[in-house]
Amino acid sequence: MSTVAPPPQESSEDVAIPELKVVTDATCTFCGCVCDDMELTVENNRITKAKNACVLGKAWFLNHHIEDRPEATIEGQPASYEQAIERAADILSNAIYPITYGLSDTTCEAQRVAVAISDWIGGCVDTTTSVCHGPSGIAFQEVGEVTCTLGEIKNRADYIVFWGGNPAESHPRHFTRYSLMPKGQFLPNGRKDRTAVLIDVRKTKSAKAVDIHLQVKPRSDFELAWAMRAIAMGVEIDPSIEQKTGISLERLTEVVEGMKAAKFGVILFGMGLTMTRGKHLNSEAVLSLARDLNKYTRWTAKPMRGHGNVTGADNVVTWQTGYPFGVHLGRGYPRFNPGEWTSSDLLARGEADAALIIASDPMSNFSQPARDHLAKINSVVLDPKLSETAKVATVAFTTATYGINTPGTVYRMDDVPIPLRPAFTSPYRSDYEILKAIEKRIREKQLNDGMSS
Repeated sequence: MSTVAPPPQESSEDVAIPELKVVTDATCTFCGCVCDDMELTVENNRITKAKNACVLGKAWFLNHHIEDRPEATIEGQPASYEQAIERAADILSNAIYPITYGLSDTTCEAQRVAVAISDWIGGCVDTTTSVCHGPSGIAFQEVGEVTCTLGEIKNRADYIVFWGGNPAESHPRHFTRYSLMPKGQFLPNGRKDRTAVLIDVRKTKSAKAVDIHLQVKPRSDFELAWAMRAIAMGVEIDPSIEQKTGISLERLTEVVEGMKAAKFGVILFGMGLTMTRGKHLNSEAVLSLARDLNKYTRWTAKPMRGHGNVTGADNVVTWQTGYPFGVHLGRGYPRFNPGEWTSSDLLARGEADAALIIASDPMSNFSQPARDHLAKINSVVLDPKLSETAKVATVAFTTATYGINTPGTVYRMDDVPIPLRPAFTSPYRSDYEILKAIEKRIREKQLNDGMSS
């Protein structure tokens, strides 16, 4: 009688035990909220759980994977790191009118090096702010900013105005962690202690969360803000404002009087205000409204920023040059002129002859003339993904993802710096390391050229 031998038993040494770790107090860099209370579960260099993350944060963490791409390419062909650094340094140091663009999805440490490179080569440095909250940056320099932190909003703000934004979908945890819902030191009942107003051209999901929704007519935010300023200062308003804005004078007066009666108020404004008719004049009006209301009580105003470290980009470029974006360094000192030295405009006019693109994809969102010119000139692109911009780059570096793979510093939308705690390492280098190598090689070339001449 024959018998079948049992299958061999695997020893404990043969069974691969998945590497498992939990990273506490990690920081989500998807949006400007930069929530730093994430609890990430990592298994075999893959994030499998993201506790405390919102729907956008979960997608950011759980869908992250390291792509199998060459470390660097030159004209679409795999190249060594050293070859790519040499070619990148050649492109940037030999350019007559180079631009540096992006910076909103990388660390402050990398941003500083990018500004330094722009200075060494005499180019323009610009951030994604120029196509989102650029008008706010202009307004800050015109009228100033009465500001606060998100912590102060959480603990003190009993009257909140959301203007031209939809936080329920763009910043899901803003309501629950920073502004509308949380219980604060001076607001022990949370939402019950707050009055919330939404000013927008349409009824979004955020409208369901507020007490008052003012549906303003498109392209009339400027008139509405100035009408509110006039009411706050006791100036009589022409009734025609109702036809212009679509909001009754009675309703508008009710809101302004409520704002004047608040203990601590904040206006949180988005691109629905900054990128409509009026642009920086809209931002100036809202910032001035917050300033005017301080005659009666405490009011502040803050922009709702999008990318994880776009606020850091503004801070770094400002402390290095004195201006937040669109800065020309070709004369040896910084000059600021949006429209002339902002990247989308420089490319659309066909003026730039080389580009350093960091953590951004202008080939996906710039105008067609700008994209056409960018595809023609030499460009150096740093990106974790094979973006449309990386596809047309002369030199493309595959980088580690900041916050998930690399440490560093980012700025929350309220200008508070937050440290990053990476979940696992990447086989690719960080933006900072690559930019430092490019800067070093550019300086060596410049010094050699200076000695030879």
